[in-house]
Amino acid sequence: MRVLFVNTSERTGGAAVAASRLMKALNNNGVKAKMLVRDKESDALTVVGLPKSPILHWHFLWERIVIFLRLHFSRKHLFDIDIANVGSDITRLREFQEADVIHLHWINQGMLSLNGICKILQSGKPVVWTMHDIWPATGICHLTLGCRYFVNRCANCKYLPGGGSRNDLASRIWQKKQQMQADETIYYVACSRWLESEAKSSALLKGQKITSIPNPIDTHIYKKGNKQEARQRLGLPLDKKLILFASQRVTNEYKGMSYLVDALTKSQAPCEKTSCEIVILGGHAEEVVEQLPMKVHPLGYVNDEQRIVDVYNAADVFVLPSLSENLPNTIMEAMACGVPCVAFKVGGIPEEIDHLKNGYVAAYRDAADLAKGITWVLQEADYESLSQQAVHKVIQCYSQQSVAVKYIDVYQQAMAFKHYGL
Repeated sequence: MRVLFVNTSERTGGAAVAASRLMKALNNNGVKAKMLVRDKESDALTVVGLPKSPILHWHFLWERIVIFLRLHFSRKHLFDIDIANVGSDITRLREFQEADVIHLHWINQGMLSLNGICKILQSGKPVVWTMHDIWPATGICHLTLGCRYFVNRCANCKYLPGGGSRNDLASRIWQKKQQMQADETIYYVACSRWLESEAKSSALLKGQKITSIPNPIDTHIYKKGNKQEARQRLGLPLDKKLILFASQRVTNEYKGMSYLVDALTKSQAPCEKTSCEIVILGGHAEEVVEQLPMKVHPLGYVNDEQRIVDVYNAADVFVLPSLSENLPNTIMEAMACGVPCVAFKVGGIPEEIDHLKNGYVAAYRDAADLAKGITWVLQEADYESLSQQAVHKVIQCYSQQSVAVKYIDVYQQAMAFKHYGL
């Protein structure tokens, strides 16, 4: 079986990381998987870049320009929405023609247009689409943040100036998405049971095949190591409790840094300022240092996987107070390294963290409960038991082998339906 993954980036972003891990898992289990990307960043033979052309960058720019105009020249939500008005036609590429299954991942920001996806669907090849966020089930947004318009039809979009209207940009893109997949079958795979439920409630995906399979992780790479040795390699203190926060862009308001700041500055703070320090992994880390009440170690954006593993192993607790999440890779990675996690009860996070068993799930947007969770992990719980249970959960649910087998079954179903209508 030959499968072609399609993703905007090879390495940048959670979807790219998850897709790369899944491709590796499938190749280790007898599937010939390749990935087609716009942004190729390595010399890996299993990753193919789109043919070099200035138009690739123009696709990205033109979509942003159109959105910028629709936002009345405001940058506030410039990257919170996508309209897929331009993109590459991949159906003529050799890799596409040789594939038995086309597997879409995160294809936004000029990678594929809705017309391009329509061509893929009309090619006769079975299509699987992994939902790394809710965009395939909405008009234009990646995060609904409590909005339920997608249950019936997107309109009056809160991302648009004045809250949109009945026939706004979200409504018009919704209609185009409906037309795109009319009389076509897509096998949608959500990365969490929560997102599966959201997708099934969307009128846009009515009649489509929808299931959930978690992202895989390589437990031979992400594994528990010696904490002191990891700290020495990173130049971190050996005698402190280290609280880790990680995000691709630390200043992204949806990752909840403000809630962590609030939690650590409350009167019932998780630990004394003299005994705890903060480690921040991600871009723009230095911009939040002054906000935190204790010493901070801003490591910046790290691309080296072994160094990332060291960062996790150096930490005593990983905190991710995100306001919206699917099934975050960072929590999975921390747990694989035996680090208990504290996060809000949102999206697929409660599927990863078993409350009071391998970590702590705090009430949504509740900084006080977030602080309580950090305190519980660092001072009250049986830490070694938490650590062991975290590792066990990852091995049991997110190993490459178990995830690959589930995806192979989906591919076989998609191929059988396309060829035999079964």
